[in-house]
Order: sequence, then C-alpha cells, then structure tokens
Amino acid sequence: MTVAAAVRLSDDQRLAWLRLIRSENIGPVTFRGLVNHFGSAAAALDAVPRLAERGGRRIRVCPLADAERELDAVAALGGRLVAIGEPEYPSWLRSTDGAPPLLTVRGHPDCLSQPVVSVVGSRNASIAGRKFTARIAGGLGEAGITVASGLALGIDAAAHEATLDTGTVAVFAGGLDRPYPNENARLAERILDRGLHLSEMPMGWEPRARDFPRRNRIISGLAVGVVVVEAAHRSGSLITARAAADQGRLVFAVPGSPLDPRAGGANRLIKDGAVMVTEIEDIIAEIRPMLGHEPPPLAPLAAGEGETSPPCDAEESDRTIILAALGTTPVEIDEIVRFTGLAPAVVHLVLLELDLAGHIERHQGQRVSLID
Repeated sequence: MTVAAAVRLSDDQRLAWLRLIRSENIGPVTFRGLVNHFGSAAAALDAVPRLAERGGRRIRVCPLADAERELDAVAALGGRLVAIGEPEYPSWLRSTDGAPPLLTVRGHPDCLSQPVVSVVGSRNASIAGRKFTARIAGGLGEAGITVASGLALGIDAAAHEATLDTGTVAVFAGGLDRPYPNENARLAERILDRGLHLSEMPMGWEPRARDFPRRNRIISGLAVGVVVVEAAHRSGSLITARAAADQGRLVFAVPGSPLDPRAGGANRLIKDGAVMVTEIEDIIAEIRPMLGHEPPPLAPLAAGEGETSPPCDAEESDRTIILAALGTTPVEIDEIVRFTGLAPAVVHLVLLELDLAGHIERHQGQRVSLID
C-alpha cells in the first residue's frame, strides 16, 4: 500500500488520513479500499456515513478536533506522523498486506535506512537465553543491521539493550506516550538516543491483549527476517513468526533443551523449516542475498492529488448477489468477482459497506468472510 515515491502529504491531507484511520471500523485494509475508491481520504470521509448506513449501521467518524489534538500531542512528545509512501516510512513494511497507512514515530528514523532484523522471544527468559540474545543482536548491530523488537521483558529487552549504541527500533502496542511494560520505561528512553519508537496506535492508547498481535505483524513486517529465542508452544513470539512467514520474511529460531518449556516453540519452528541459529553467521548468510533489495510495493494508494474518475455505485440487487456468495469460510475477493460476474469496483464497494457495518472480517491474502 504505497503512494507515489517520496510523496509528502499536505497538512490538510495528513489530517484527513488521520481522521479516516481513527474512525470506527476502519483498519488499514478498509482505509486503502476507501481511499482508492473515492480518490482521497477527504472524499472517503464524506462517503463513510452513507456507506455504513447502507450496510445497516451508523458509525462514528473521527472529528476534526480529535485529530488536531492528536497531532498536537504527537508534536509535544517530539514525534511525528509518517504516511505510507513518505520517505521515512519503513520500506519493507510498506510492501505488506495491511500495512498501517500512518505511523507515529519518535527518535531517529535514519536507523530504518539500514536492513532490519527483528529479535523476539520469551518474557520469562533464562540467563542463557538473554546472553545469547545479546550476542546475536550485538553482532547484527555491529554488522550494520538494525534490530527491532517489542520492548517486552526478557528477550526483547536483551535485544534492545545490546543495540543501544548501534540503533534499535521499539514497536509499541499502545500509544507512543504509553510504553509497556512500566519496568522498561527507562530502557525506552535510552533507545531514543540513537534508535526509534514506532506505533500505529493513537496517543494515550493503553495496550490491550488484542493489540499485541497487531503490533507483532509490524515487528515482522519491518524486517527481512525474524529471530525467535526461547518461545513456548503458545506465545506471542510464535504469532510474530507466523506473521513473518505470511509476509514472506525469513524465520530463524534458536534451539533449546527439549526439557525447557521455553524452548518448545522455537524447536517446533526449526522442525517446520525455520533456519536454525547457533551463531551470528547463520543469520548473516541467509539475509546477505536480500540486502540492497526491497520487496515490490503493493498497488498505489491515492494521495488525493490531481483528478480522479467518479466512483462507481452499487445496486440493491448487487448487494443481494454478493451477500448470497459470502459465508463464514474466508474466500478470495477475486473469486467473488468471478462467481458473481459483477464489476470488481462494485464488489469492492459492497464489501466496504459490509466492512464498515461490521458484517465481514478481512483475512490475509485478500480474503473475506461473513461474521457469524
């Protein structure tokens, strides 16, 4: 999801983008669909109430005053909002399905000009796990690679601490003014000396359990690969590894004792094909062919400049046909187009109506399903 290379949003465009992504029931994929259908975030904002009502629900559109307050709060913290397609936006992240249209960043974005490898693992990490994490993270930093992680206790903290001098990226699950956990607040401040804080969430947002998987897809999306150290069979680190695989990233895992439950998830990843890591060269050798290359961007996202074609509309009969084609099993949008014989623009518009009204769920790979 990108706009043209090196585009800079105007102040009015940035406010419109912020209002749209902060409106009810609008996530990154819906944002992209709305902006591309209507030609700009401002035009989409005007259309959203009507679309949601067609889907059977009224939703809250973010007021201009709320967006202005958020921009003021970001500036007061010393941060800034970066739009997808602007030069500071992470190049690897912008190629992912569902990349956030806006990121709040604070610190030194130049550390993202280097290749990024993410390192994640157990919060309840062993001494040996922390020491090995510091060794590989420090080695990556010395090799000119930026290390990203989630600021959690244990492995995440060890990865950040080992790369404070070379630049590290902390991805927040809440707002940038809400570092989590509190025990790592001091570490978060030290990261800002040479590194970066990054979040897609609004200022003041306290992270909830459901926000951590969302954050994890950013941790993996930033990077050419993800290294997992000491992850149990059911852990957030494995969510990050799955996201990395879905995004076409390399997945690395550090083996551990079969008797240690903290190693169960990492050992399973190795059995399933992850690259086993016992030394820094295991990582460097795998990512070396990828350095200097970026994945192809997704289709352009309209910034709202210039003339656009009038958006299409949908008939009630079109909605009936599309609803009849949907079920609780995810199906590709292209398959809906083929099955119904309707124009792609009409199918996307009706799906936007249903999405805004909370009737469908978006899935990886441009798939949708009805919410039961």
